[in-house]
Amino acid sequence: MKIHEYQARQLLASFGITVPPGQMIEGQEQAAAAYQAAVAGMAKPLAVIKAQVHAGGRGKAGFVKLVDNQPDALAAAEFMLSHRMVSPQTPPEGLEVKKVLIAQAADIADRAGGGKEEFYLAVTLDRTTRRNMLIASREGGVEIETIAHERPEAIVKQPLDPIEGLRPFHAREVAFKLGFKGKQINQAADIMQKLARLYVAKDCALAEINPMVITPPDAKNPDGQVVALDAKFDFDDNGLFRHKDLQAMEDPAEENPAETRAKAFNLSYVALDGNIGCLVNGAGLAMATMDIIKLEGGEPANFLDVGGGATEQAVTEAFSIILSDARVKGILVNIFGGIMKCDIIAHGIVNAAKGFKNADGTTGFKVPLVVRLEGTNVDAGRKVLQDAKSVVPTLQAAKDLGEAARKVCAAVG
Repeated sequence: MKIHEYQARQLLASFGITVPPGQMIEGQEQAAAAYQAAVAGMAKPLAVIKAQVHAGGRGKAGFVKLVDNQPDALAAAEFMLSHRMVSPQTPPEGLEVKKVLIAQAADIADRAGGGKEEFYLAVTLDRTTRRNMLIASREGGVEIETIAHERPEAIVKQPLDPIEGLRPFHAREVAFKLGFKGKQINQAADIMQKLARLYVAKDCALAEINPMVITPPDAKNPDGQVVALDAKFDFDDNGLFRHKDLQAMEDPAEENPAETRAKAFNLSYVALDGNIGCLVNGAGLAMATMDIIKLEGGEPANFLDVGGGATEQAVTEAFSIILSDARVKGILVNIFGGIMKCDIIAHGIVNAAKGFKNADGTTGFKVPLVVRLEGTNVDAGRKVLQDAKSVVPTLQAAKDLGEAARKVCAAVG
């Protein structure tokens, strides 16, 4: 599960991490008051306006604006709330913006040698070492993947102790490596330790601050102050039952509707960009199915794992979810019968295909359906499919995965 930036800021603040004040709005009429609250007491009335969507690339898409007066704040909020945001991380049609964050803009100290004092900080699971890992970089505010690829030496990694978490001396060591000085060292180390505790306490898959910055020196903070400006969190869905507060932060409007439907039937579904729908039991088999489709020149439209004990109702719902995507021109069903017997799943497929209701009120599949069965009771399952060809004319049976992929790719052209 993901949350919005304004919610991520609230979460950081609840763990004692300093973030600039801000307010989320859902209508242009709220922008004036939110702007005035954000800049109250500032020498320069600078505020940042940010679209709240579950996708990156907002700045380059024009959905992050720095403003220094109320009319510009109103104009920026109106633009974001009335346009869809399109970036490399959104679907081609973009995402509708329903919420906007108006926050106090932080003055960032200049870095010796050029640039600003911006840093990247995150905690996630390192699957190679099987340990939680603190990841940090002196180059914040940009895509960390690019830095890791082009300049891996710019990434600092520190494993977390399984019992004690991030130890204080390890945090200070990372702060030294990032170039913090004076009181900045303890401030940065404190944020690192709090982020590490937050990561574990909230069952995160990713806890990220980007950027973490240093403000210019002043009378109160002669070395400047280390502040978190933006944050991103991904939570482990398997741990959400322990966190009612996080469940309340979920925004269904930001989720793919088909993926939301799938969750209700315990189906693992991820929408893709192709035109061949996939219905498979087992995550590994689903990945292999998509690979074979690609190998034969096709494009999978989804990842869909119905699991090892799917009911006929779940199979019917799976077909409905797949065909809710107008781009789907054919379906490949790939089932390995173990707990799920092939004859039972075959009956479920046939009944779902016969009873499927199309948008125009007709019943039955209008797209090619290729089914490959293997495993327990496979002969009985294949006989069910053979006998059903007269009532499900779009159905084709395949003996192996390669044949199934070739047939469905040929059927969709």
